[in-house]
Amino acid sequence: MALPKQLQGLRLPVVASPLFIISNPDLVIAQCKAGIIGSFPALNARESEGEPPLLEAWLKRITEELDAYNQANPDTPAAPYAVNQIVHRSNARLERDIEICHKWKVPVWITSLGARVEVNEAAHDCGGITLHDIINNTFAKKAIEKGADGLIAVAAGAGGHAGAQSPLALISEIRQWFEGPLLLSGAIGNGRSILAAQAMGADLAYIGSPFIATNEANAVDAYKEMIVASGAEDIVYSNLFTGVHGNYLKPSITKAGMDPDNLEQSDPSKMDFGANRQKPKSWKEIWGAGQGIGSVKSVVPAAELVARLSREYDEAKAAFRSVVNG
Repeated sequence: MALPKQLQGLRLPVVASPLFIISNPDLVIAQCKAGIIGSFPALNARESEGEPPLLEAWLKRITEELDAYNQANPDTPAAPYAVNQIVHRSNARLERDIEICHKWKVPVWITSLGARVEVNEAAHDCGGITLHDIINNTFAKKAIEKGADGLIAVAAGAGGHAGAQSPLALISEIRQWFEGPLLLSGAIGNGRSILAAQAMGADLAYIGSPFIATNEANAVDAYKEMIVASGAEDIVYSNLFTGVHGNYLKPSITKAGMDPDNLEQSDPSKMDFGANRQKPKSWKEIWGAGQGIGSVKSVVPAAELVARLSREYDEAKAAFRSVVNG
């Protein structure tokens, strides 16, 4: 099945995943200009009560800067951008944010923590597509039944709210019945991994953690430096911090005064993804990351990271052809 136009013509078959707090207009614009789809969570655009919606200001800036870039670079236009909507019941801003995204004709909508028909309809009404992230085959089927255009398979090793299934198993099960756009998330930190995702049956890779260690990312230097210094063995899988299982940096948990090897289990019924949710102060500097961070060796501009991934991807394709051709 042909991919939607929003997912075609990219420099790399990559969507940069929306990083809570970290993804901002600077990072999104840099990712899009580098030739991959940049994204951010709508809830990252926070404002105080009585202030105009910051989300609208962000969308205006991103739209105008990318339009200007495309006019100046008609032969190498920027990739489209995406906005992530948390559709969990605790997100009191959802209806308002849907209206703003519809107004600005957001080209790619990423939905998380629940599939909602009305969100898909709003995206389609303004010419956009929806990609829903899932951690198993059951959730994948529900998302498509409710009108999502494509799926993001969040497999074991992914940063943020990750699943526990092997990407080999998850992609295989989905491809038995679904021929539409399929992205893979989980420990993808280099060009070889992007090609491997496609070899397994995904159309694009979904990459987040490496972009934390970029100049444009809204992360403190200590967080970026911890990404550079860490590897897969430094990641712990826990649901303590939000009620949903996710991957976190062990050194940050230790610095917060907890034992990363003996964390309590959280009550899933108390998870909260509201715009103003508060975490205990001791959790303020507990940082998420996926198992693919071993490929990150330095903090660089986002464009430089994309260039590295592109170079490695091309090298991997050449090596693969050599193996296949004997």
